[in-house]
Amino acid sequence: MPNAKRKWSGEVTRRSDALDLEGDVFTQEDPRRIARSLKRSAERSRRRKSNPYRSAMSMLTFYINRAGRHLPEARRRTLEAAKHSLRRLFHRA
Repeated sequence: MPNAKRKWSGEVTRRSDALDLEGDVFTQEDPRRIARSLKRSAERSRRRKSNPYRSAMSMLTFYINRAGRHLPEARRRTLEAAKHSLRRLFHRA
């Protein structure tokens, strides 16, 4: 049964209605590249249900939360930095 829980969240990342992600976006090392990729995906997607900023930020937050305590600290820092970069790209405080 634990595998079923893991599968649904991975499926959300791959086939979300929020936006169509570029491949391996969350494995990149540069937070700005992650943010730019999410912004591009959010602006191009016609399946999203919200504005581009909200869709991109939701997907990034979902990925961080999905990893939970198993996410290495260095990776968490990179993804949190990507959140800040995403805010700047969308001109948010």
